Amino acid sequence: MRQLAPLFGVSKSAAARIIDHLGPLLALQPRRRFARDAVLIVDGTLVPTRDHLVAEQSKNYRYSTNHQVVIDADTRLVVVVGRPLPGNRNDCKAWAESGAKDAVGNTMTIADGGYPGTGLVIPHRRARGQAELPAWKQEHNRSHKHVRARVEHTFARMKSWKILRDCRLKGDGVHHAMCGIARLHNLAITG
Repeated sequence: MRQLAPLFGVSKSAAARIIDHLGPLLALQPRRRFARDAVLIVDGTLVPTRDHLVAEQSKNYRYSTNHQVVIDADTRLVVVVGRPLPGNRNDCKAWAESGAKDAVGNTMTIADGGYPGTGLVIPHRRARGQAELPAWKQEHNRSHKHVRARVEHTFARMKSWKILRDCRLKGDGVHHAMCGIARLHNLAITG
């Protein structure tokens, strides 16, 4: 703020108030409807944050929030960012509680194996005592993995922004930061 304020001829506190006001307005707005033949991909990512009121210690031993991110499989644009949940929540619970499930509705959505019983398209698993999957299921898992890698590439691009590697914002600031970075990611892809 000390560097930004003199550029516009305002005080530090005025610059902070303006950014606090404009931040949520620049955030990604969730879509209301999707095309009938749309295919979406969902996955959760952990965003380290210092606000211990919205975060919990997660598998990386840092205080993090779990964000469910949904992208369009064709365009690779982020279409939904769920509300942040504590980082120790598994993806099944986070999918339902973050609001991402409600935002997607009945649109076909692909996920990894961490979403059993959610109605999402997940890879085939071997049954207990089964030596191998049939060839057609192995081929389906291979194509599923190639398509689902798109969401991991999206996370890699989004986490190149420093704010998502160590978020110092409090309360809803973590969610606004994630939505803002999603919006910037979409702008970078569309040109």
